Amino acid sequence: MILDGKLLAKKIKEDLKNKIEASGKKVSLAVILVGEDPASKVYVRNKAKACEEVGVASEVVTLAADITQEMLEYIINSYAARVDIDGILVQMPLPKGLDGEKALACKKKKKDVDAFHPVNCGKVMTGDYKFAPCTPAGMVEMLKYYNIPVAGKHCVIIGRSNIVGKPMAMLMLKEN
Repeated sequence: MILDGKLLAKKIKEDLKNKIEASGKKVSLAVILVGEDPASKVYVRNKAKACEEVGVASEVVTLAADITQEMLEYIINSYAARVDIDGILVQMPLPKGLDGEKALACKKKKKDVDAFHPVNCGKVMTGDYKFAPCTPAGMVEMLKYYNIPVAGKHCVIIGRSNIVGKPMAMLMLKEN
């Protein structure tokens, strides 16, 4: 069986666009990119394109790699305080010299779309979450879409990053 992630992504985007249109609400995402990492720039560009496709307003903020920790946190907090911003994504990894954990902790947990705020990480750990990190959540969604049961199975996860490996393990545990 071939699992077609692009096909599933297209279906999810169509469903999400219809849901957003039906709600009549304006939804917005702020994306904070620090530095010039090429992979991060591609990821952010793809997120902005996906937002446009589903009717979500996106605001991309690009900051210099030599920004201070204090200024970065100030900017994140200013976006967190805005009522017109529904979600915030701080693109990781941050350049050397910046503390990603401190930066993520200053986001409001309810606006943390990647579930990287310490409280949301804890919720992923306990299985009581509204948002899960994107890549693991997408993988679980694909398994469900293709009716691949995982309950009671052995699962091997390669990697232990806070972005994919650890959350993937927790999502698989939630699926038994």
